[in-house]
Amino acid sequence: MSDYMVSRRAFLRGGGALLTGTLAASSGALALFAPTSSWALELTTLNRHQGQTVLAFTRQVFPHETLDDAVYALVVKDLDREAAVDASLHALLVDGVDRLDGSGQGDWLSRSADEQFVQVKALEPTPFFAKVHSTAVVSLYDNDMAFAHFGYPGRRGDPGYIHRGFNDLHWLPEPPASASGPIPETA
Repeated sequence: MSDYMVSRRAFLRGGGALLTGTLAASSGALALFAPTSSWALELTTLNRHQGQTVLAFTRQVFPHETLDDAVYALVVKDLDREAAVDASLHALLVDGVDRLDGSGQGDWLSRSADEQFVQVKALEPTPFFAKVHSTAVVSLYDNDMAFAHFGYPGRRGDPGYIHRGFNDLHWLPEPPASASGPIPETA
């Protein structure tokens, strides 16, 4: 988490592009989890526009209305870090952003959400979409901020419910114990 918080020293030292943001007031769980309400991500290979576009693209692919941009920035961070050592990935990301900007009336970020969605849908069969999608599945949902937002009670690395059982379905009738299958024995 501290990688994303802005300190004056880090901000002044940063030589690359920065993605910055402020946690929304509605993100109560994140606000309790984060030491400050501001966050920043220093980009090493993508410029600010490319980072913002990939973040907004990811938000279109995995829309969670109340999930803060700070969590979506983790996807940009992982893609940027991987692109720093893989020139073909960097080219793929730059090309994807260029295609988004070039597919309409200029800057894709300035378009309405509905117009953005149409262009995201058009890129679905492309390697750009596949790379952002596959990275986001892990980067977006496998972190402590997402766990806090979605109410997952465990922490990263927690084996989950395998030894505690899993029963938080409140909208279905109580199933019989035999429907749960075998429960592994603990040592």
